[in-house]
Amino acid sequence: MKLLAFTDVHVSKKSLESIKEKAIKEKPDLLICCGDLSVFGSGLKEAAKFLNDLKIQTLIIPGNHEMVEEIKYICSKYKYLINLHCGVFEFGNFNFFGWGTGGFSFIEEEFERVAKKFIKSYDRNKKLIFITHAPIYGTKLDYLPMGHRGCKSTRRFVEEVQPLLVLCGHFHENFKKQDKIKKSLIINPGKDGMIIELKENNK
Repeated sequence: MKLLAFTDVHVSKKSLESIKEKAIKEKPDLLICCGDLSVFGSGLKEAAKFLNDLKIQTLIIPGNHEMVEEIKYICSKYKYLINLHCGVFEFGNFNFFGWGTGGFSFIEEEFERVAKKFIKSYDRNKKLIFITHAPIYGTKLDYLPMGHRGCKSTRRFVEEVQPLLVLCGHFHENFKKQDKIKKSLIINPGKDGMIIELKENNK
């Protein structure tokens, strides 16, 4: 499976065109947006239409620049856009689980409630990919000059469930950085997009 993941585009025409070029060249199975497609909601419709016109299924979560209802609404209007916030999307032998919004709290109590329900019900025979906006605490992706500023709630989730892959964003300073927690590869794919290839037998 080939993914084209990106984050924090903020309606940048340059970034959107870069994503389009990669999509045409690489022909990914799915596009993944880790939030902040807009600038506080402005330009969301235009950016969503641009992505939809690529005619590739696109999983989206809200960032801190979008409201949950905005993403839910815009995805209902476009054929190829799928709202992944608090949801699960199955693709072959892979399960995608999404949690958007946030980015400024160490503890996300609502996520912990959602994650608890997810852990009880998800299909452990499938490979798990976790999509979130805020970076995972204690990694290269959440480190700023003042220290680690990521989410501890999602950190605990990753340690417990050990997804094959975690995609996140929010901190522009850390675009393209990668890290690992146990067997989980964690990536900030950046605003211009990153191709990620996964095999059915990845462990």
